[in-house]
Amino acid sequence: MARKGELGIRQKQRKLRAKPAQAVRERAPDPAAGNLLRSYQNAFLEWTVTTGLSESTASIRRRALDGFILWCDERGLDRPQDITRPILQRYQGHLYHYRKADGAPLSFNTQVTRLMPIVAFFKWCARENHILHNPASDLVLPKPSRQLPRHLMSVAEIESVLNQADIATPSGVRNRAMLETLYSTGIRRAEMIGLSLYDVDTERGTLMVRQGKGRRDRLVPIGARACAWVVRYVQEVRPQLALTLDQRTLFVTDYGEAFEKNRLSDMVKLHMRHAGFASGGCHAFRHAMATHMLENGADIRFIQAILGHSELSTTQIYTHVAIGKLKAVHALTHPARLERAGGDGAAAADADRDVDAQALLEALDAEQDTSD
Repeated sequence: MARKGELGIRQKQRKLRAKPAQAVRERAPDPAAGNLLRSYQNAFLEWTVTTGLSESTASIRRRALDGFILWCDERGLDRPQDITRPILQRYQGHLYHYRKADGAPLSFNTQVTRLMPIVAFFKWCARENHILHNPASDLVLPKPSRQLPRHLMSVAEIESVLNQADIATPSGVRNRAMLETLYSTGIRRAEMIGLSLYDVDTERGTLMVRQGKGRRDRLVPIGARACAWVVRYVQEVRPQLALTLDQRTLFVTDYGEAFEKNRLSDMVKLHMRHAGFASGGCHAFRHAMATHMLENGADIRFIQAILGHSELSTTQIYTHVAIGKLKAVHALTHPARLERAGGDGAAAADADRDVDAQALLEALDAEQDTSD
């Protein structure tokens, strides 16, 4: 079985090497190519990366400014000096009323994502003396919402997804190792595909995230079960997949390449569909890890360190979905119980419940004091 799988992988790799280089697709002509705002945009994006911000941040800013400049070009606005706060407010209204292909509006989070780069752009223009006044300085942005996950997976549901990997095949062993790593560490999708061969120390049970979100490194724990699957993958499967000996990427595709974000998402979604879930992706494992640890008594500040959140308020969203303790308090303290039989036995049972409830509340208060 393993030999057959190895041959299949090698055939795929040979096909990949035999493929002729695909011609680069010609980009559609830019309707706003002659707009002077384009030159300011290019200078701003160059400044973005030279000051230490990531290429991902520069890409987000580029896309947001592309839409804004195209909107300005359609209205004859081609210089930063032409943009006033009322014009920015009109563009903000345009985003609010914009409808996607399916008729749905842009979420407030998406609107903020498209407006924040514009605010940063005009702040830069004012700092570089391209304009005398920053028109975006007093712009009131929508308040982004902190939404709970649509579906929080239970421990049993996570195990069901993990078991969908066909460990009789090399790619199945790799997929199981990747899923176990996602669940054990809660790392982000981009952090997962950026892992190198030496970032996981299976003997110490640690995983190093290098240049994570915000360009911050962090060391996070990885469980023994995930380590066991990573060791099996590295020893038995990875030598079959890596095209070159100097390939340092930990997890590689069937073609010997580093995973891309979409390819990793497709793999995770496929396993989730096989387990019976219509939606979900890499972040579902991150949500599940944080919530399961909170329900089992982990301090929220430890969860913050593992997830790499710069603000505790970002981590606190998981306290709203860790409902296990709230249900226990509700069951012990709410007067509307299913059984309310009379007699001494019921009184004794109520007394025991009161003692249990008081002990649980004291434990929760102590935990809250520690978190504060």
